[in-house]
Amino acid sequence: MSFRVSVLVLAVAVVTVLAQRKRPAKDEWNYRDGSEKVSMRGVANLTQVLDNWRFDILNEMKSLLQNDHQSVLPDYARIQPLSEALDDLYKEFNALKAHLGDLSEKVVVIETFIDELKTEKAAAATPAKRRVIRKKAPQS
Repeated sequence: MSFRVSVLVLAVAVVTVLAQRKRPAKDEWNYRDGSEKVSMRGVANLTQVLDNWRFDILNEMKSLLQNDHQSVLPDYARIQPLSEALDDLYKEFNALKAHLGDLSEKVVVIETFIDELKTEKAAAATPAKRRVIRKKAPQS
């Protein structure tokens, strides 16, 4: 019995290999061939159908995410390391935001100082009218 099964498997393998060898090589598909026979009305209808499907799918996903996000998104609270990582990230973000506020206040102080220096430098650069006093020559 096993001899018959092995002969059958061998025959199927040989037929498959020979069929692979006889398969003609396919040329590159010419998409222009037969393009004059295409109904543009049918293409427009298909495009409209696909566009409607896209709109419906996006609306459905939007409503799912807004109203029933538990059915789409996993429950991150169950995954403890991820939940802790997200909590740490949130705390770090808030700390960076506070630090940015402090830096902004310091920059404002520096900007006012620089503006004062510029005005003082501009005032010093303009020559003031000098009064020239001439010395009298000694009388001899």
